[in-house]
Amino acid sequence: MEIIKVLMVDDEERFRETTAKILTRKGFETMLAASGEEALDMLSHSPDVIILDVRMGGMSGHETLERIREKDPDIPIIMLTGHGDISGAKKAYSAGAYDYLAKPCDIDLLAAKINDAFHSVAKVKLPEKSVGSVMIPLDEYTEVEADSTISEAIAALRKSMQGLVATNRLMESGHRSVIARNADGSTAGILSPRDLLYAVLPEYLSAPKPSTADSLQYSAMFWDGQFTTLAEKLAGRTVRSLLSGEFLTIESSANLMDATNALITSGKRRIIVQENGIDVGIVREQELFYEIARIISSR
Repeated sequence: MEIIKVLMVDDEERFRETTAKILTRKGFETMLAASGEEALDMLSHSPDVIILDVRMGGMSGHETLERIREKDPDIPIIMLTGHGDISGAKKAYSAGAYDYLAKPCDIDLLAAKINDAFHSVAKVKLPEKSVGSVMIPLDEYTEVEADSTISEAIAALRKSMQGLVATNRLMESGHRSVIARNADGSTAGILSPRDLLYAVLPEYLSAPKPSTADSLQYSAMFWDGQFTTLAEKLAGRTVRSLLSGEFLTIESSANLMDATNALITSGKRRIIVQENGIDVGIVREQELFYEIARIISSR
């Protein structure tokens, strides 16, 4: 657990020392300053939270608050006030203090306020990635003409995968889908492993069942050898004949939640990424999964 560094600024020595000891026992690293001037010097020790008395001799709490804000506008400051001077604390709150408490204050409440103040400080975050920053460029995929045969597409895919194995990049860049191109160079679709699996299924499995046979089941005992037979029949079919309808597109500047929503609502597993109407890459479930994993592991 991260230790919170607290700077306690109060000109009442007994209150300052006693409160500091209790906060230390509660796990805070406590530093002490007896005046506003001393508090400004203590900023070099990089406190996480400052507890600042409103009424002090010399530089007042309000003036100290103002001077601290000039040096560090983000550090949270909790104001303490006594003598029924709630209005003074409210004034400091309006001037940028995180919160205020009346003296003598409940130590558990003060500890809770310190924790809240510490965690309220916005952590510096890198900008969230765009679709374009996580996509796989199209030139990393195997490309074939849409009217080429499945046999030709498989041969092209095997050739590209052999190169990846030789460079030990199979796990990173071994994309098993094939980009199908029209004669004019535009994208006709994506031939994925799932498309081949659908293609080897017997047609009767996807055909509508008669209304009188809703419970009709097909026995696997009759399927022996069918996988090989139907796979062999695929060899001469064109890539275009197996493409599964229209593909999704998304702009490279889109955010990752947009891509996530598109994949989930469409039931598809990949989207073509475009820049100004030109196909430039693909974003898949995997890219979003890896980004989730990266975010969690970097916490």
